[in-house]
Amino acid sequence: MTTLTLTPGAVTVDHLAQVYWSEESVRLDPACRPDIERAHACIARAVAGTDAVYGVNTGFGKLASVQIAPEDTATLQRNLILSHCCGVGDAIPRRHARLLMALKLLSLGRGASGVRLELVDLLEAMLSKGVTPVIPAQGSAGASGDLAPLAHMAAAMMGHGEAEYEGRVMPGAGALAAAGLTPVELGPKEGLALINGTQFSTAFALAGLFGAWRGAHSALVTSALSTDAIMGSTAPLHPEIHALRGHRGQIEASETMRALLAGSEIRESHVDCDARVQDPYCIRCQPQVTGAAMDVLRMAAKTLEIEANAATDNPLVLVGADLIVSGGNFHAEPVGFAADMIALAIAEIGAIAQRRVALIVDPVLSFNLPPFLTPRPGLNSGYMIAEVTTAALMSENKHLANPCVTDSTPTSANQEDHVSMAAHGARRLMPMLDNLNRILGVELLCAAQGIDFRAPLATSAALQRVVARVREEVETLGDDRYMAPDLERAAQMIASGAIIDATSINLPELNE
Repeated sequence: MTTLTLTPGAVTVDHLAQVYWSEESVRLDPACRPDIERAHACIARAVAGTDAVYGVNTGFGKLASVQIAPEDTATLQRNLILSHCCGVGDAIPRRHARLLMALKLLSLGRGASGVRLELVDLLEAMLSKGVTPVIPAQGSAGASGDLAPLAHMAAAMMGHGEAEYEGRVMPGAGALAAAGLTPVELGPKEGLALINGTQFSTAFALAGLFGAWRGAHSALVTSALSTDAIMGSTAPLHPEIHALRGHRGQIEASETMRALLAGSEIRESHVDCDARVQDPYCIRCQPQVTGAAMDVLRMAAKTLEIEANAATDNPLVLVGADLIVSGGNFHAEPVGFAADMIALAIAEIGAIAQRRVALIVDPVLSFNLPPFLTPRPGLNSGYMIAEVTTAALMSENKHLANPCVTDSTPTSANQEDHVSMAAHGARRLMPMLDNLNRILGVELLCAAQGIDFRAPLATSAALQRVVARVREEVETLGDDRYMAPDLERAAQMIASGAIIDATSINLPELNE
């Protein structure tokens, strides 16, 4: 496993995607260590003084007016973590937990949290040695930080809770010991620094972003395949049409589809004398719809890139001014907005793909393909119910795409009276992606089946490679068979990026 060095304040979404997909070890740029030490020195001076400093020598939230004796500050931090371990539900995936830990490292690395270097060293070592805290998925309202889930991370660092190591879940202390690591005893303000912040919400929003971008790429491939399967027109892909509008995503989507369809014998066979004047919108407007979704995803990516580099705990240590100041950077409103944007993009990519599935199984619209893509309709139902499944998944995603960030509710005895709900806004992206991958998987199977029916005419070289990749997993459908495994294998090809790789063409980049 390689180690990726991250410079706080300069990390890009590409770096974060590398952490997520490759599960690489992470270390902070050593240049940030002096700033971390200077901020910790400010906290040490505050502990030695008599002024009340929130979270250093006071209680938390509604209890901020209660001052804590110097000899109790370590107990204060321990109690904070254990009392906040109130997460419920299934444990989050390992990949998400590791991204969360990397994001927390970045936040601490800004030198405004006041922690000792020992906490940074332990997080880096846990990532390097594969000690992953068990973090329940539910419990954060997305303001005052992702308190409950981050508390479970901190508890594992203290030797409490649970962690996964070498494929086994065990008590936190046991996992650390097995990896040759020592639990940390938290000092003043350190528990608060670990649990205040948006790293849980941001990790899930980033995971949704990365999956949605892969879904957008896959949709360009499946839509090109569907276009050729129904003998659709490529005239709407003319570059000048899209240049006249000017949206980057639309221009790139049309360019990608032109590259995918270049050299298709199927297309050349009906360039002239085609009685159809225009194709339905799900074919003709694919660049406009998926291209717009790509633009929305890029907007969300910019927000999340900024958030990943941010110091988001409270209070923050302003070293230059020698101040410890309470603020509200833990409020995950930007992440909540980004998650809602990603949800809209996922829903719309799937919605137009579902209409292509409906078109390709309909003999009235599919330009002489057999009903439901079966060679013996009537006796066989072919892809009839696979299309119904995509309709169900599309509808589910429409409901899940409703905004979460507007659903605030007061918490903590009205001290935290407006919350972002970013955590579950970001978590809902994963089931939405599962739905999208299955919709696109069905389109992939239907379009490949349609291409098979066009023989001896051949599709383009790029799309022939896609069909060949599909046929490695799923045979052409003849008589009806048990369909569920076929659909699942196709969804996995979408989720893994296998069909994108099969095209061997350059695809648009997420970064600006």
